[in-house]
Amino acid sequence: MCVSWSAVAVWAQPSDSLWRTRGRCTGATDVCGAVQVGMTDTAAYFPLLRGRRVAVLANHTAVAERSSIGAPAAAGSRLEAPGRSQSAAACSGAGGFADRASEIRWGCGSGVCGRNGSGLGSRSASAGPGASDGQLHLVDLLHACGFDVRGIFAPEHGFRGTADAGEAVPGGTDAATGIPVLSLYDGRTLRPSPEAMRSFDVLVVDMQDVGLRFYTYYIAMLRMMDACADSGREVIVLDRPNPNGHHVDGPVLDMRYESGVGALPVPVLHGLTMGEIARMAVGEGWCGPCALTVVRCRGYARDMPYALPVAPSPNLPTQRSVYLYPSLGLFEGTVVSVGRGTEKPFELYGHPDLKGYAFSFVPRPTAGAGHPPFEGMRCYGEDLSAMPEAEARTVGLNLEYLVEVYRKLGIGERFFTPMFEKLVGVDWVREMIVAGASAEEIRARWQGDVERFRRLRSGYLLYE
Repeated sequence: MCVSWSAVAVWAQPSDSLWRTRGRCTGATDVCGAVQVGMTDTAAYFPLLRGRRVAVLANHTAVAERSSIGAPAAAGSRLEAPGRSQSAAACSGAGGFADRASEIRWGCGSGVCGRNGSGLGSRSASAGPGASDGQLHLVDLLHACGFDVRGIFAPEHGFRGTADAGEAVPGGTDAATGIPVLSLYDGRTLRPSPEAMRSFDVLVVDMQDVGLRFYTYYIAMLRMMDACADSGREVIVLDRPNPNGHHVDGPVLDMRYESGVGALPVPVLHGLTMGEIARMAVGEGWCGPCALTVVRCRGYARDMPYALPVAPSPNLPTQRSVYLYPSLGLFEGTVVSVGRGTEKPFELYGHPDLKGYAFSFVPRPTAGAGHPPFEGMRCYGEDLSAMPEAEARTVGLNLEYLVEVYRKLGIGERFFTPMFEKLVGVDWVREMIVAGASAEEIRARWQGDVERFRRLRSGYLLYE
């Protein structure tokens, strides 16, 4: 069911009195000093929350920098794991809510936004959302500013971002605020109970996506949007850049393969932000007609590099892994390891029986990969971790890795698992690989669908 655009609001005007804009990035390895995520534009969404019962759909990525970051991290390093910050300073003073939050700034220290290096902030089991180094979590901000936050809905990987892919996430209570945490990924719950929906008036969504159809945060958002449409609740999406937003590529999902890793008829790389996905889902009738407001990023353009300040999930710990994920992620529908259980997940791949490769690795249990494929076995394959980030950013969806390993492993249909169609979205990619087609021939088949999708999505874009 479609909804009229009168029901969909977009905050497009920057609050220049609160947030300063700096020059845009000019090079592939630059860090974006101009980008300010939706969370920072408190003037846009704080007034919509006053006097109302609030719920939040968020995880560990819903953070902003309260003060300057300082010097960027060294190239190739990992960011310091965030801890719980003291947010009272951001909301101190006698002014309105927007004034009291005016210290918050998204990574804008010395003209830097994000970090200039491949490492991304990770989560430990004891570290709660927020940041000891000056980052502030959305829940901390809302709680400290006196909003009536009734509940936190958690997606895959949990509110703290520590659970493995596909691992059931229990509910609980946020230790710092006492706010109930309700899991949307506990193995039973696809959408909240009627009781949970009656507990709030407006849902605030803030999660960092990476721009892939099989990355599941957008699915949690869609389920909540459906529930809000049915219950008459409003939805506010605080937008964030898509680090792979410069790519639109791959097969459009055949809805026969709709699953928990694919919910919309979009390409593998859709080139949309979370806010744009929400707009398109409402406009195309892909979810219920909820009352939607998107608080957009400012200073963001799709072709600019954007360094994530926090790892979006346990097995995407570096900027390079985020860029290589579209290509190597398809191996998750095969018998090939993508490096889960190593320090470089989604930067390498291999199999115990793969011949002709000098590089090898042995998967071991790690945080976020308690029982990795081929645990304790030596796998042979390719290490892409030395690829420059600027080059990795251009890879997009490259089928050459997949086709080459299929041919060299030489096990025919046993190379694939039933997950492959769910990830790639169609049945004919497997069929063409088995028939001996080249990567170029396979890519040519989806180009028409991608162009039709580009035209369809054009009316929902918020950024150049």
